[in-house]
Amino acid sequence: MNKMIYGLFFGDSITYGEYDGVFGGWVDILKRYALQKYNEGSNELILFNLGIGGETTEGLVKRIPHEMKARNSADGNIIFLGYGANDLAVKDGSQMVDPTQFKTNIEAAIQAAELYSDDIYLVSILPISEKIDGKISATGKIRTDEDVLVYNQILKDISVENSLSYIDFHSVFLDDKEILLSADGVHPNEKGYGMMAETAIPIIEKYL
Repeated sequence: MNKMIYGLFFGDSITYGEYDGVFGGWVDILKRYALQKYNEGSNELILFNLGIGGETTEGLVKRIPHEMKARNSADGNIIFLGYGANDLAVKDGSQMVDPTQFKTNIEAAIQAAELYSDDIYLVSILPISEKIDGKISATGKIRTDEDVLVYNQILKDISVENSLSYIDFHSVFLDDKEILLSADGVHPNEKGYGMMAETAIPIIEKYL
C-alpha cells in the first residue's frame, strides 16, 4: 500500500512564492514534482504551502498548533520552517523580532511540530542584494546581510541542538545572488525559486 504523507511548509512570502509569476515559487514547483511522481506510482506526498507574506515567528508560534492539528496524516508529516527575513528587519528603529526572541519562537514552533512529526527542516534565510543592504525599503524596513548571518547561525545552532536538518539556501544563492534575486533585492526571481526547488527535490524524494 502506498503511503499518504503530508508536507507542511510554514514561512513568509518567500515560502508563499511572491514575485514568481511563472512557477508560483519553490513550494509549488515541488508540489507539481510530487504529483508527477505519484502518477508514476510513488507514495502520495501532499504538500501544503502555508507561507504568509510579511509573517514573523510571532505569527508562526500562534498558528502552528492549529495548522498541524488540521493537517495531520497518519502516515507521517514533514515540516519545513522558513523564517527570519522579516524577523531581522529593522522598522521604526528596532528589529521586528530580536535574535533572542527569534530563537525562543523557533524552539517553541519545533516543540509544537514534534507532536506530529520526526521530520522537521529549518530553512535558511536568503542573502540580500548589495543594493538594498542597510537601506530603507519601500515598506520602511531595513535589512542587512550581517543580520542574515546572525539569524542563520541561530537556525544552524538550533538544528544541531535538536538533531534537525538545515536547508542551506543561503550558500546556494550567495555567489550569484544578484541574478537570483528579484528587483526588490529580497525575494528570489523565477530563476532563484527554480534553484531553491532543485536544492529541495532530493529532500522530498526520500519520502516518495
